[in-house]
Amino acid sequence: MTKTTGILQSFLDAYPAAAKVEVTAAKGSTPREEGAWMLVAPDTIFGTIGGGQLEFMAIDEARALLRAAPASKAEPAKVLDIPLGPEIGQCCGGRVGLSIERVGAALRDRLLAKARAEDETLPRVLAFGGGHVGRALAEALVLLPVRATVAETRADAIVGFPEGVETRLTAVPEELVRAAPAGAAFVVLTHDHALDFLIVSEALKRGDAAYVGMIGSATKKATFRSWFLKTAGGSEAEFSRLVTPIGGDGVRDKRPAVIAALAAAEIMTALVAAFQPSSSASR
Repeated sequence: MTKTTGILQSFLDAYPAAAKVEVTAAKGSTPREEGAWMLVAPDTIFGTIGGGQLEFMAIDEARALLRAAPASKAEPAKVLDIPLGPEIGQCCGGRVGLSIERVGAALRDRLLAKARAEDETLPRVLAFGGGHVGRALAEALVLLPVRATVAETRADAIVGFPEGVETRLTAVPEELVRAAPAGAAFVVLTHDHALDFLIVSEALKRGDAAYVGMIGSATKKATFRSWFLKTAGGSEAEFSRLVTPIGGDGVRDKRPAVIAALAAAEIMTALVAAFQPSSSASR
């Protein structure tokens, strides 16, 4: 079971009395897009429709529905049409349609089936190296809509990673590169420069990676370029797709958590561009 499905099922098991709030229409400037949804239980929530006064109103309406006695027949969803203006203290300027309904057995099954399907299509991120930066990167990636795997050649380096991040112990990490799906992101930060070079070379030669990044300095990049072109049979076009140092060099801070945060943002930018090329234009 992948992470979104597991978290959702745990919520539904813990809070069987819940209501689903879904954005059914989003016109103009709105916090979330049509199809965004959240679950509301008597004292907690799962997900978000964008926060702010709109969400507070939706939560109040959902909890009022939960407090009311269930109808003897199937209840129709409650429909709201809300302008995002001064009337509710939210100045987005758009208009949102909401649908609110109790979560029964059939809706629960549909939600879990949808979560499983979405988990299967999440972009893959393979991080090679479980050292300080690799661990910090895993902690950043577990919060994002990706399926993250950390691969290591050392057994003790993949102990204690956050739940929701897969760990793989392998003596041949480049095989994971070859087996990864098209559009995967590869970030390489092992304890061994020679191993870094081997993994990066495999990733660049695939030609279908959304992102290939390697931790390191300008000197390491130059050394890799010379080896890649002269020894590994790589091309300048392939080399040009390499991102190093990961996270860019605009912030000169070598603390693992900072590098990981910048790299995670960089990876997500590349994945969104690869999988949702029109997302920015639709906002």
